[in-house]
Amino acid sequence: MGKINSRSKGARYERELARYLSENGFPDSRRGQQFSGGSESPDVVSDFPFHIEAKHVQALNLYSAMTQSIRDAGDKPPCVIHRKNNSESMFTCRLSDLVALLNKQSWKEE
Repeated sequence: MGKINSRSKGARYERELARYLSENGFPDSRRGQQFSGGSESPDVVSDFPFHIEAKHVQALNLYSAMTQSIRDAGDKPPCVIHRKNNSESMFTCRLSDLVALLNKQSWKEE
């Protein structure tokens, strides 16, 4: 797959991910402005509690993608949401960030 096709494949996945988040509790999710990297232009802009680095590739270097997310995260904890062709999306984050987020939640049933 050429560079242009992989770029459009990534853009399609970012739109798909934004739509999924919008339909599942994060209604203001949308694809970010992809021109410079950094926290001002995340892959998906949302009130989702993590900075999202979206990857739709067959052979993902997860540590490299996570390093990119950490670099660009700003005030949000970093994560990578990724998938291969014909597979479901997966979520990767630092365990410490997940535990911190879970500890802030109220799990009591009312």
